[in-house]
Amino acid sequence: MLKLESINVRFGGLAALQDVSLLVDSEDMVGLVGPNGAGKTTLFNVISGLVRPTGGRVLFNNIDVLRKPLYARARMGIGRTFQIPQPMHELTVRENLLVAQRFGTGSVNQSKIDEILDFVRLSDKSDRNAATELALTELKALEVAKALAIQPKLLLLDEVLSGLETAGKRQFMQMLSDLHWRFDVGILIIEHDIETISSVCKRVCVLNFGKLIADGTADAVFKDPEVIKSYTGESGA
Repeated sequence: MLKLESINVRFGGLAALQDVSLLVDSEDMVGLVGPNGAGKTTLFNVISGLVRPTGGRVLFNNIDVLRKPLYARARMGIGRTFQIPQPMHELTVRENLLVAQRFGTGSVNQSKIDEILDFVRLSDKSDRNAATELALTELKALEVAKALAIQPKLLLLDEVLSGLETAGKRQFMQMLSDLHWRFDVGILIIEHDIETISSVCKRVCVLNFGKLIADGTADAVFKDPEVIKSYTGESGA
């Protein structure tokens, strides 16, 4: 489904991503981890179209999307969330989903919106002002719901767990696991909480200083000396 080939991104003299290659299929739920500044969100921005790489290719279902605008990538099936929830102001929860759906699919499907609202447990808040009347956990759920509204084949989830307490994180990750199978969507999720991501994602990729330094099972990756060093500064030997 998603194939990144030797992605490079430079911001002036800074190499934000260096020769990153990655495969994500529809049956995958992959954790993307790494220290702050490792290039994780930049990679998401490349995939979704917010950043143009200085080198490499982005293939989605064998189509090169590098020159395609954001809306075209969304309509091909690439959905994403942002680390800081971005509800559309002065719109209700339902209207937020309707706008996202029209942007991402070109049409409106009220029954699909109802299904998504029910799934993320926001049905009873559907007529609330999304920007002013939702708690943090609900705002996070709305971010996921907006991404789901475009009927994606791939979801890019950028730190949807940040700011949540441990119990909330576990509940949210269970929802994401259920979402993965119910909506038949591949997931690539950025997260800092190693314990939480290990419990849900069978596969984990690690970025450090813009380089992909590990890609494998969670158990193997978090025992990798290079990964340990990237987090602690020690070899782990």
